[in-house]
Amino acid sequence: MDLDLINWLRSAEGAALLAELAGRNLRESDVLAELNRLRRYLPAERARAAVEQALLRRKAAAKFPHADRMLFTREALEQASAAPVATHRATRLAHAGLVADLGCGIGGDTIALAATGAQVMAVDRDPARLALAQANIAALGLSERVTFLERDLLREPPPPAPALFCDPARRAGNRRVFNPESFQPPLSHVLGWQQQTAALAVKLAPGIDLAHLPVDAEVEFVSLDGELKEAVLWCGPLATTDRRATVLRSDGATATMADAAVSPPPLSAPLAILYEPDPAVIRAGLVAALAAELGAAQLAPDIAYLTAPVYRPTPFARVWPVITWLPFQLKRLRALLRDLDAGPVTVKKRGSPLDTDALARQLSGKGWRALVVVLTQMPSGPVAVVCAEGVGSRE
Repeated sequence: MDLDLINWLRSAEGAALLAELAGRNLRESDVLAELNRLRRYLPAERARAAVEQALLRRKAAAKFPHADRMLFTREALEQASAAPVATHRATRLAHAGLVADLGCGIGGDTIALAATGAQVMAVDRDPARLALAQANIAALGLSERVTFLERDLLREPPPPAPALFCDPARRAGNRRVFNPESFQPPLSHVLGWQQQTAALAVKLAPGIDLAHLPVDAEVEFVSLDGELKEAVLWCGPLATTDRRATVLRSDGATATMADAAVSPPPLSAPLAILYEPDPAVIRAGLVAALAAELGAAQLAPDIAYLTAPVYRPTPFARVWPVITWLPFQLKRLRALLRDLDAGPVTVKKRGSPLDTDALARQLSGKGWRALVVVLTQMPSGPVAVVCAEGVGSRE
């Protein structure tokens, strides 16, 4: 999308058309018919741009609360953080006062930083992306907090600021890029900015190979509503621990757990309560720390299920009351579930090769009782843990 199209979309005519399209029952399958309708009175490129924006705004509503006012590109929307995640990160950075958002793209992180009180320098080498960022910042009434700078950060240094933030592009066309040196900018180049400004934060994919990251930085893993969303590398004075797990919820609840020196938890067969640690806790390597906090044991050394004799509320795990457990044997498990008058059965697994959806269909009965079957491993071999529905958990 070029500058002329962006300016047209921001014009009274473009805005009116986007408002009209927002009220139509527009789906991907309707695109061709919608384009044919619009081409009767619009140039083809304007019709395509308007329909594309209408579709992207609907998709973006899951990440941006004011998506109906914003402009997007597909690639930028795919990489953008959901608003609660971006706000959490921005809150840590905003204490610097002035933050440079390096490679700001369409301005998603710039918006979060400005909304949490920071002054922001939004930097990008692409004038079209800067124009989209300006449009989005203006649409949300944050222009007074943001200045924009067109700069190629592969050739020029970042502007001076007390703190730097970068979300390197991790896509090439429709493909995800996993090698940090293939990011744009490459991760090594981004880390080199610390020679100018020590306070640097870098957003990364949660599956990043930790071997690529500096050992003297903090790595924070962030989940939202139980889904692992991102890793953030905090460098210099921004780092306060080695590993951190942060659990966010769409209702605004936040909980964070930092690395702690604890002994490996004891091993135990399933007790009264089964805990499934949040993926942020698992990825941050903090299962043992959570076990110590809960007074829990582990089913097996390499299996991230915890168990305890009594329930302790925690935002860091899903929780199920254990009914019983048995060494895994499908015939015995079916008979047990019949005896328990099983109705719908949900199957979860860790350390099992079985297809959970297919097995859930096989195990579900016509009874009154909804059950959860957890397939996992103990030192003695594969087991099935039969649980009641979750209580007091994140669900």
